[in-house]
Amino acid sequence: MTKPIFRIAFTLSLLILAACTQTAKTTATAPPQQLETMTDPATGQPVIKGPVLTGTAPRTPGKTIGASSIPAPTASTAADFDTTSNAQKAAAAAPPASAERRLGTTVASLGDPSQPGFWIKTPLAKSETGGRIVNPANGKSAKVRLIPLGGPASGGSQVSLPALQLIGVSLTDLPTLEVYEG
Repeated sequence: MTKPIFRIAFTLSLLILAACTQTAKTTATAPPQQLETMTDPATGQPVIKGPVLTGTAPRTPGKTIGASSIPAPTASTAADFDTTSNAQKAAAAAPPASAERRLGTTVASLGDPSQPGFWIKTPLAKSETGGRIVNPANGKSAKVRLIPLGGPASGGSQVSLPALQLIGVSLTDLPTLEVYEG
């Protein structure tokens, strides 16, 4: 009676091992998953078919983050996240030294507060370059890095925490800002 039970157990373990081996082979050689045809809800544009991407995007070349520009792991207030120095704030608040070209206006919101520096991610920018944002409500401005953001030119923008503070905008407001290149 015990011999048939051992035979059945042995046979089942062989089948389980065979199934595991077969699964590993099929996942290693499976073609990449393809996106179905769909519309991007943010832009209303059709999404291009292609492989589903996983992982993280690469950093912008030439950008470095020093230990002093990374907020503390326990950061919980705006002051904790603002890692800019007084000299950096003074340089960003300085008046423009050269001619600037107005790109337009945009509704802005707070971007990633853990990303240091003075920047704006906006669909008004076509390439990463220097620029300025102006708060027309009080006339304050800040020199920022213009970073392209996908979407229509009428889409909103994301602004760094120190830049919003410099131009006198509450972190929960959605102000309309003027954006300049140059």
